[in-house]
Amino acid sequence: MPLSMLNEAVREWERALGVENVTLDAAVLRNVSTATFATTARVGAVIRPGNTEEVQRALRIANRFRIPLYPIASGKNWGYGSRAPVRDGVLLDLGRMNRILAFDEDLAYVTIEPGVTQRQLQSFLRERKSSLWMDATGASPDCSIVGNTMERGFGHTPLGDHAGNACGFEVVLPTGERIETGFSRFEGSKTGPLSRWGVGPSLDGLFTQSNFGIVTRMSVWLMPAPERFEAFFFLTRKEDGLADIVDALRPLRLNGTLRSTIHIGNDYKVLTATSRFPWADDSVAAPLDGAAMTRLRKTLSIGYWNGSGGLYGTRGQVKEAKRQIRRALAGKVDRLQFVDDRLLRLMARFSTPFRMLTGWDISKTLKVLDPVYNLMKGVPTESTLGSAYWRKREDPLSAPDPDRDGCGLLWCSPVVPSTGKDVRAATTLASRIVLAHGFEPQMSLSLATERSAICVTTISYDRHVPGEDARALACYKALTVALLEHGYPPYRLNIRSMDFAQGNDQYAGVIAGLKASLDPNGVLAPGRYERPVAVQEATPLPVVAVLR
Repeated sequence: MPLSMLNEAVREWERALGVENVTLDAAVLRNVSTATFATTARVGAVIRPGNTEEVQRALRIANRFRIPLYPIASGKNWGYGSRAPVRDGVLLDLGRMNRILAFDEDLAYVTIEPGVTQRQLQSFLRERKSSLWMDATGASPDCSIVGNTMERGFGHTPLGDHAGNACGFEVVLPTGERIETGFSRFEGSKTGPLSRWGVGPSLDGLFTQSNFGIVTRMSVWLMPAPERFEAFFFLTRKEDGLADIVDALRPLRLNGTLRSTIHIGNDYKVLTATSRFPWADDSVAAPLDGAAMTRLRKTLSIGYWNGSGGLYGTRGQVKEAKRQIRRALAGKVDRLQFVDDRLLRLMARFSTPFRMLTGWDISKTLKVLDPVYNLMKGVPTESTLGSAYWRKREDPLSAPDPDRDGCGLLWCSPVVPSTGKDVRAATTLASRIVLAHGFEPQMSLSLATERSAICVTTISYDRHVPGEDARALACYKALTVALLEHGYPPYRLNIRSMDFAQGNDQYAGVIAGLKASLDPNGVLAPGRYERPVAVQEATPLPVVAVLR
């Protein structure tokens, strides 16, 4: 593309959005091109529309000059690509669009724009003394709710399936046209925020994990605070204990006793959440081996597998759920503890007597328990960011920022059937491959639905160590390919893996046909969740200084 065309497009965006909302600063462009692993795409500019109409104008200008635009909301998509685009292009930063447009206490929903963060919604509900809970992910409180929903992220409460509990999308198509989905497409409809499907073909799913449109508004369902909430925590010291636990809990997910996601982490996962790699100990080397982990499990009073879940309902319902959980896990776990608000406060205040009474040194695990407990009540936390620094030798200079601080972080997230046989196969395979590549196999298994689990394997490293980026990406690819070969595809991809995990040719062909129809100039996020195809796409940008 001639530089003059890029210059002209930038001038058009400045006129449409305001000069102050178009960024060409070289340092900013380097930062937004940086992720928690090696990236290759370059960003030519960042543009920041303030409303839906400005998004439409921005896309029409992109079409005129065939310039690829990559939308981001908060840009905190750590482990999957952060703010960086799949290919060279211009970032369309939706962070200015941060209004909460509607709220209904009785019908339990909120309508928001893409820039609304978990922290903002939580503060909004607290300020209004609302009896409603939101669902939160374990990511930063400053992550976009819409952004996570578009990636089909999941949380911890009964509303943990984010894409399944959102509706009424306002979408700007790649050509700049605007549509609404579900019942919202009917003028004056009172049910747009209340029902997912509408009437006729449903389009909502087309805009998640895709490059078919930009969601500029959605309604998100909230949860009435239950009469009674308790969490339960358990552990097993047996390496092969996970399979029995999954087989015991699956019937309780299927019959509705357990209404929300159950999270089970291995010892590496708990260790990295509570501490940093013991570089000062000359007796250990990376990756930490089985002998080192045996010692650390004893020191930290953790199990080989450590799990948590929430119980929601009336007092009677929670009491019955506790009875069923005790029965299901009897003989399969070494410790099972139920926790409510009062007990958690007492545990923090009287950790020594509690250890003497129960044998559980809770002071060493409260750092993990408290934020996990609150996540099950829809309260976002910053504590999970610490695990990104696992292999770093130095502390962050200011507020944690994994991109800025060179934290290496890759998440491989296969979906597996909720059977003991399958979770054993997937976790054993992941552990073997990650250890063979020189990293600690940090794994968390989330029983996200009644029938399937998401096994997130974390590859954590220090990007400032020469060669680690390449080694980590090789590990990620080997792991993803091996899991696919065993029948466990990923539920989510990062910006470096979207070209080799797309399924069969027939499916990819349908996606390509839809893309060509909706985006004839290929300007919206080319390469995002699609194979490279022989269609006319926007020309990659010459990333050079652009003069106003």
